Formats: sequence, structure tokens, C-alpha cells
Amino acid sequence: TVAREKNYSLRAKPIAARDEFATLITAFNEMLSRIQERDAALRRARNELEQRVQERTKQLVAANRDLESFSYSVSHDLRGPLEIVNGMSYIIMQQYGRELTPGVKDCLDRIDDASKRMAQLIDDMLNLARVTKSEMHRERVDLSAIVRHIAEELKQREPKREVEFVIADGAVVQGDAHLLRVAMDNLIGNAWKYSSNKSPSRIEFGVRPSKGDTVYFVQDNGAGFDPRSAQRLFQPFQRLHPISEFPGTGVGLATVQRIMQKHGGLIWAEGAVGVGATFSFTVPDDSA
Repeated sequence: TVAREKNYSLRAKPIAARDEFATLITAFNEMLSRIQERDAALRRARNELEQRVQERTKQLVAANRDLESFSYSVSHDLRGPLEIVNGMSYIIMQQYGRELTPGVKDCLDRIDDASKRMAQLIDDMLNLARVTKSEMHRERVDLSAIVRHIAEELKQREPKREVEFVIADGAVVQGDAHLLRVAMDNLIGNAWKYSSNKSPSRIEFGVRPSKGDTVYFVQDNGAGFDPRSAQRLFQPFQRLHPISEFPGTGVGLATVQRIMQKHGGLIWAEGAVGVGATFSFTVPDDSA
């Protein structure tokens, strides 16, 4: 009965005799007592752990919500002063440009460049907040078609660059079309940017099977990165290259990671300095 029902509260009935059989019964009952105590302790520990996990989850959800609201509010509040700075510098350049010395013009140009970087940072912060808050609308999404469209846009933007695009066919997933477009914009855009020091550049979007899953990847032959710093790539505002070499705010990959997490997938990076980088991700099919 103990073996069949896993009921460790049962006890064998003691006997009056003092033989080996009685000793066996006593030992068996003691073993059941210890198992019962162990199970009770495990249940208490499991319940305490579940309660701690629930409490910690609530705290993290609240902290993330506060952080997202803070980022959203700060981003909106920054736009007003930034527009004033842009407007004033534009007016000065238009009305007094001929009277300004080269040094003053250089200062205005620096203000303009800094304002553009700040505007980009604000946009990236807002996009990160929107990705976290947005609702999912799953549909059939052709990643191959999205990548081809992005590649054409990049070629039109910089027609003199020598870039070879290799794009796999038939990469169709079930996901949010808008969010996945944002993710591919960031991944292909990064590959384009960080391979700008190679001529010709090579950017590949591919698909490969891995342990029963379908893995999609974006690979380039550009600047690469130190593999020891791979996890930092997905932290907001973390940069592995100086802004003077490759412009950006360090928010794009954090946004991509949020998008993949919302889809129930993963993203990871592999690379080496001067060799290039590969960003792999999964988009599970929740209908399976």
C-alpha cells in the first residue's frame, strides 16, 4: 500500500515478539517516519519558495512598470526644451549666419549634432517603452520579404557601398508584424552599420535547424565584438564601440530582445573582434 499509494503516513502493526521480524517492522516504521518528515519539510520549503517567487515577480513587474513610465514621461518632457534649442540655433544661423565667425558657426554645428543625437535617443527610449507595453497581434509574417525590403532601402540610402546581401527564402513565422519589422530593422541596420569598414561587406539572413527548433540569424563580416561582452549588447545604453566610430544610442538590441521575449523566443550573439557578428533568434509558433 505504501509503494502503490505513496502514503507514508501508514505504519506496519508492531508485534509482541522480539525476533528479526519485529526488528524489521520497527526499522520500517522509523523509515516511514523519516520520509514523512522529509516530505513535510520539502512541502514547506516549496511553498515558501513559491511565495517568495510570487512576491519577487510582483516587485519586478511593479519596478519595470515604474521604469517604463518614467522613461516615457522623461522622453516626452525632453522634447520641449530640445525643440527650443533646435529652433534658436536655426534662427541664429539663418538671421546672423553671414556675421558669425567660423568658431561660432562650429559651435552651432556642434549644438545641431548634439540635438540630433538627443532626438534619436528620445525616439529609441520611446520605442523601447512602446515595445514593452504594446499588445501582440499574431499573424503570418514573412521575415525574408521584410529583410529584402530593408536591404533595398539601405542600398538606396547609400548606393555607392559595396554590399552583398544573402537572404534565405521562406522564413515565415507566426508573430506580430509590426514588432518583427522593428526587430529586423535593428538587426539588419546594425549589420549594415558595423560592416561599413569592410569592402565589400557581406550581410546574410539565414535559417538553420537546432535541436528541434528553427533558428533565424543575421550575420555580417564587420567590426565584431569581444565575445566576453556579449551579454552587454542587450542592455540599454551599453555600447562596445566608441560613438565616434559607429554612431548610435545602444538601445536597438535591447528593443530586439524585448520583442523576442514577447514572442516567447530567445536572442543571442556570437562574434569576434574584426571578424564579424552573428545574431541568432527564435520565434516559437504558439499554435503548435
